[in-house]
Order: sequence, then structure tokens, then C-alpha cells
Amino acid sequence: MRTTFMANEQNIERKWYVIDATDVPLGRLSTVVASILRGKNKPTYTPHVDTGDYVIVVNAGEVKLTGKKASDKIYSRHSGYPGGLKQVSAGTLRAQKPEKLVELSVKGMLPHNPLGRKQVKKLHVYAGPEHNNQAQQPETLDITNLI
Repeated sequence: MRTTFMANEQNIERKWYVIDATDVPLGRLSTVVASILRGKNKPTYTPHVDTGDYVIVVNAGEVKLTGKKASDKIYSRHSGYPGGLKQVSAGTLRAQKPEKLVELSVKGMLPHNPLGRKQVKKLHVYAGPEHNNQAQQPETLDITNLI
């Protein structure tokens, strides 16, 4: 009798990938990164288990915003106090905190539950070309053929 394979913490192998975001559209980058974080690129993918890999995104400041998203796309947050609405455009956010722009985009593509919160912790974003995860011996992943 055959049984369906279900991954668990004992039989998951995790890898580290480095992705260069230079001149890659933000949405295309985010879908690839979210898929890797969830583990959907592996044959052992199990929906209710975190089977994904770690992802390092470098050059987040060079990510491309197509169309008029730099001026028209607005990110909002609220402090909870009257008059506490804060809004910033995607172009301003890319100039001030490019890591936050990529993190918000990827986080929105992951499940909005405890599993998604666990998966987003495996994302490391850096504004420039340098990262401090050399000890993990990450592989460079060219996403031009994936998008």
C-alpha cells in the first residue's frame, strides 16, 4: 500500500539562496522569493509544513517599479491614535528603506497565519550588494529564467 509523503522537521533539507534584485520588477521578484520561502519549488512540498529554503536578497535598492507605481502605489499604516495615519509612496520607501519595500511585498504573498510568520523569518534583505551570511555558504540563484 502506498502512502502520501508528508514532510516533517526531521526530513527537511534547507538551503540558502542569494538573489540579486538589480533591475528585476518588484512583483516578479516577490513571487519567486515567496515560492522558495514556502518550499513550492521542491518535490517534498507539504502545505501545512514549513519546507522552504532561506533567501538572501541583495541590491534591494535597485529593484524596478514598473509603470507609475513609484508615485501612485501607497503604503499605509496607522498608529491607533486619532490622526495617526501614515502614508508613504513606493518610490519614497524604495529611496529611504528599500529592504522594507521588498519585505512588505514578499510578506503579502505568504499565508497570513502562524505558518506564514514563520516562513517570512527566513527572508534576509540587504539594500546593497554586501550581505553578512557568508558562513551559510549560499548559492547564487539566477531568477531571470524563473520569471
